[in-house]
Amino acid sequence: MTIQIGDTLPKGTFNIMLDDKPSEIDTGDLFGNKNILLFAVPGAFTPGCSLNHLPGFISNRSELYSKGIDQIVCLAVNDIFVMSAWAKSQNISNEIMMISDGNCDYTKKIGLEIDSTAFGMGIRSRRYALVANDSKITQLFIDEPGKIEVSTAESVLSKL
Repeated sequence: MTIQIGDTLPKGTFNIMLDDKPSEIDTGDLFGNKNILLFAVPGAFTPGCSLNHLPGFISNRSELYSKGIDQIVCLAVNDIFVMSAWAKSQNISNEIMMISDGNCDYTKKIGLEIDSTAFGMGIRSRRYALVANDSKITQLFIDEPGKIEVSTAESVLSKL
C-alpha cells in the first residue's frame, strides 16, 4: 500500500556517506523532531534525475530552507558509493543529504517502488517528494512514471 498524507513514516535504515565512509542512519534520527523534505529519484546519473530533478533542489535549496525545512534529503535505489559519486559530480554540499536505499527495502515498505527491469534497471523508486514533520507526512507529491512535474523543487516550493 502506498503511503498517504497523514501517515507516519515506517521505521527503517538508509546508507549515507560520512567522512568518506559508508554509514547508516535510521528513520528516527533522520525524520524525528524535524521538518524534512525528501525527494526520490529512479536513479543517480540518469538523464532526468541529473539534468532536471536534482538541479532544481540544488538551486532552490535556500528558498526551501527559508520555508521551514530543516533538511533536504535525496533518496535513490542505488548503492551509497554511487550516491556519493553523484553528489560529488553535482557539487552537492551538506545542504542536501544523499541517502541510499540500495536494496529497495524502504521504498517497497512505503509502496513507491517501480519495476524498471524492462530498462535494465531492476526495481527502483518512483519519482516523488514528501514533507514529513516529526515522521508524519504533511505533503506528498508523486509523479506518474516517466514524468518530472509534481515532485520538482519548484512545484514543492509553490506548496510550502
